[in-house]
Amino acid sequence: MSRYAKPLTDVALDDRFWNRFRETVVREGIPYQWRALNDQLEADAEPSRCMRNFRIAAGKEQGEFGGFVFQDSDVYKWLEGVAFSLRWHPDPRLEAIADGAIEEVAAAQQPDGYLDTYYIINGLDRRWTNLKDHHELYVAGHMIEAAVAYYQVTGKRRLLDVALRFVDHIDSVIGPEEGKLRGYPGHPVIEMALMRLYAVTGDERHLRLAKYFVDERGQSPLFFEVEGERNGNGFYWKNSPLRYRYYQAQQPVRAQRNAEGHAVRAMYLYSGMADVARETDDAELARACRDLWESATQRRMYITGAVGSSEHGEAFTFDYDLPNDTVYGETCASIGLVFFAKRMLLLEPKGEYADVMERALYNGVISGMQLDGKRFFYVNPLEVVPEACEQDAYKRHVRPERQKWFGCACCPPNLIRMLTSLEEYVATETGDAVYVNLYAGGEIRADGLVLKVETNYPWEGDVKLTVAGDAPCRKRVALRIPGWCREWTLAVNGEAAEATVRDGYAVLDREWRPGDGIELALAMPARWVRANPKVREDAGKVALQRGPIVYCLEEADNGGALHSVRANTAAEAEIRWEPETLGGVVTLTTDGLREKDGSWDGALYDFRDAPEAEPVKLRWIPYYAWANRGVGEMRVWIRN
Repeated sequence: MSRYAKPLTDVALDDRFWNRFRETVVREGIPYQWRALNDQLEADAEPSRCMRNFRIAAGKEQGEFGGFVFQDSDVYKWLEGVAFSLRWHPDPRLEAIADGAIEEVAAAQQPDGYLDTYYIINGLDRRWTNLKDHHELYVAGHMIEAAVAYYQVTGKRRLLDVALRFVDHIDSVIGPEEGKLRGYPGHPVIEMALMRLYAVTGDERHLRLAKYFVDERGQSPLFFEVEGERNGNGFYWKNSPLRYRYYQAQQPVRAQRNAEGHAVRAMYLYSGMADVARETDDAELARACRDLWESATQRRMYITGAVGSSEHGEAFTFDYDLPNDTVYGETCASIGLVFFAKRMLLLEPKGEYADVMERALYNGVISGMQLDGKRFFYVNPLEVVPEACEQDAYKRHVRPERQKWFGCACCPPNLIRMLTSLEEYVATETGDAVYVNLYAGGEIRADGLVLKVETNYPWEGDVKLTVAGDAPCRKRVALRIPGWCREWTLAVNGEAAEATVRDGYAVLDREWRPGDGIELALAMPARWVRANPKVREDAGKVALQRGPIVYCLEEADNGGALHSVRANTAAEAEIRWEPETLGGVVTLTTDGLREKDGSWDGALYDFRDAPEAEPVKLRWIPYYAWANRGVGEMRVWIRN
């Protein structure tokens, strides 16, 4: 029996909080994105050209390739999201549309299995000549993930067979054997995709290829340099401090200690590393994953679960460099952090991984989508002044409102597949234990044990689990005690229960009988948060959090000039459920001060005491819901 955990996919979600997002995705997001992929949105939305490229590549239409070199990946992520949605929301009409999209993809596949519309349209003689920048393996990875998901949910092999043929082609071209390219992707994702494929096929070639891509990265001589000299490829980052750190290729992965470079690429690579480490029982690779996790989450992560602090390279910079107004915080990077957290939980069931997964999901991930499912953030700032977004060139990447679509539209379909697949993140299982990582209403079905979960999380901290099924079952049930929680109680069948607390989980070990009830009560006051003093941008500031939800101030509630506001941390926050606000949220109201500026009479500088301040009530909303009521200022961190 493996000493590692396995994901519990036999989970049915019926949760008041997540249902709203998931139903919006099914009702609005998936159809909207299908129109976007077919260039059927309003004229002022960025065109996709994604599906048109497949038709051109198949010879069904005439024209030139449109979009980025990785444009194919958008439909693959969309298909993966559709597959996951069909698992809990069967829809024959949507499935027929997806089947049609798969046929469009299959029609473009070449006789040798190759499938990438950029090179099919622009010249197959140049394929595999720029692995560093041209994303062929990245596109292949997303195809594989879509194919696996669609097969697992529908049982249909059409896309899976297309993906298998493409993987066979890749394996014939790339690898350590004589005559092959000794290369690896500039943008990782194929590593974890191949591991998902291996879980379905059991084909050792798929595991071996994934392991090769992990092991070869950063080896000397550096493949990207050899490839560039051989094919005359440019190197965009040669004068940047990032250089090959942009690709996480500055050294072999086992030697890497800091989360560096392009944040999405980093999260995808680390996820694949963790998969390979678990499947091959590679202790050295697992240790590297732990080091990179610690770097990313303890020194380079925002309070919202955003990662990637710099617009330059959409990248990590250095420890504790976390500016709020120029942050990049790409939606895809937070989603990638969730992927990484899940895989670290499978390596070792520790609550710290689930804590970060929860932080990212409730804040930095869902902030990327408008509540109506039709607009999206690529960048997720923690401080916004709309005028600065327009006038300051260094803040032009920050948007004060979500966009209808993007030329580089990686984030919208990534959100679709994340939200439709939440079942896969709720719980994990070892041979004798079920670990409940996220609290959401529904049902968790493990080997021999069924748990019905009822909760109004994250607005309330009470979680009730009822044992269902037909027979007694001996199993450990491990309930995560979130890192934000300081007081909690646990009861079984109405009586206080003693539990062993280990690695962030309260573990109950007993024989369970149908009808047994577990009640976990997590105290959920609003609490002021301070950053490590090494975070210069947050010195002398506080943020507000309740449960897993990070809050922010918005101009719609508090007026402009939010930089003039100070918090009164001595007073308790008023907690209020507002069903008519932003789809139903808990708001917080706190005492504060607002500095007056009316007496300055136009002076820019003056010799005077601190400005006068007047008491104000500050109204806070969940960070994920900002920018749903028009354009205005927003802040997470305010002065104390």
